[in-house]
Amino acid sequence: MENIVLYDCGEIICGKVLHRPSKKIKSPYVADIIIPCASKIDEKEVNEEKELGTETDFLAHCPSLGCCGLVDKEAKIYLTKNKNPNVKTDYTVNLAILEEIKNGKKYREIIGIHPKIAEKIGFSAIEQNCISHLQNVKLLEKEKKFENSRFDIYGINEHDEEFILEIKTVPLADYVDCAKKDRKNYTEFIESKEWNQKIAYFPDGYRKNKNDPVSPRALKHIQELEKISLEGKYKCYLLFIIQRTDIEYFQTSMIDPIYKEAVFSAANNGVGILTLQVNWNKEDGKAYFYSNNLPIKL
Repeated sequence: MENIVLYDCGEIICGKVLHRPSKKIKSPYVADIIIPCASKIDEKEVNEEKELGTETDFLAHCPSLGCCGLVDKEAKIYLTKNKNPNVKTDYTVNLAILEEIKNGKKYREIIGIHPKIAEKIGFSAIEQNCISHLQNVKLLEKEKKFENSRFDIYGINEHDEEFILEIKTVPLADYVDCAKKDRKNYTEFIESKEWNQKIAYFPDGYRKNKNDPVSPRALKHIQELEKISLEGKYKCYLLFIIQRTDIEYFQTSMIDPIYKEAVFSAANNGVGILTLQVNWNKEDGKAYFYSNNLPIKL
């Protein structure tokens, strides 16, 4: 399955975040960004501070509330030009650039952060037989309502069985899955790992109370998938789209035991837990199929 394109952003432009939320539009969904020379460039130019001037200061739409911390101040990003003249932002942030020095070597990972793009990747992957559990699907439809939720995909598989599939995007990974304040306790362990031995995890995000689920919506989805699965009419799947390649395995995050337990219960009651890993290419702005067999730990 080499060189299968699952999504094409089109022309991408490299930039750098000045502020998020924007100082001009007080919204976490808008960032002030710099684009050196206001033209298509690469990340080498972003590192040249002398190239960054206020005359190249633009507004960019950030597609999710926190962007998983990957689109904060000073972050290097890839953007696409907004073609709609009625929107207030000039660009949309699609990808983040993560740079890491590990064992004396410098690594760079391009990470997809746009949740709507993840949904399109999942649909394309099924169409192109990139998910081993869903081959030669006869029918695919987007955004179908079941129970009290609207799920990403409804379809009929090659055996004429109806199925429901929900997609979750996974941009985050680390060498340990723990609260940020506890990461310092694993310094020696982290240093012993190679750059591509990270754990991809979901979910992650801010919550007022640590006993609350990180994402009530994600929790509702998996609980309803479990209910539908138990009723026996539809096959149900939860697909995690891993938007990076520096990963050893995927797991539901330890920081949200409520969601972790819910996914484990759903898996035991017939909901298929799947992963799809993509490789983003900065040269052409495309997401390529990378793997569909990443180990999963629930």
